[in-house]
Amino acid sequence: MAVKPLRRSATVVLAASLTFGVVAEAVPAQAAAPTRAASVVTAKTTVSAQRLTRAQRNRVIAKRMVAKRGWSNRQYKCLVKLWNRESHWNHKAGRTSGAYGIPQALPGRKMRSAGKDWRTNPQTQIRWGLRYIKGRYGTPCRALGHSSSRGWY
Repeated sequence: MAVKPLRRSATVVLAASLTFGVVAEAVPAQAAAPTRAASVVTAKTTVSAQRLTRAQRNRVIAKRMVAKRGWSNRQYKCLVKLWNRESHWNHKAGRTSGAYGIPQALPGRKMRSAGKDWRTNPQTQIRWGLRYIKGRYGTPCRALGHSSSRGWY
């Protein structure tokens, strides 16, 4: 989509969202005459939502859920490392052992407690995984430490 160049008197405002794309609005800084309404030109592109990989979208979901639990950014980084090892954030990752999903629940059907859509919904899997980590290890960093020393969590 081609966008006409802005006049020198225009101010450009960018609002970016990881999930809904990027919107650029050009609004004239001053109207030529007081009776003339300010015109607004909007060019919308859906850049970020379509360019994020499935794993990146899953990490965005997890970041929100980690923050909602009151855990720090450090805990989120530990979670990213942990689940990179387990599944590379693939919500359809499965192993012959029966482990499944982002957190590699063993058996995978344990995640039913978080929702009926546990096989296909990354948010359900992340919810279950965070509950599991909280109950068993307290924090993602402690779970990562256990995983590093024993090879599993």
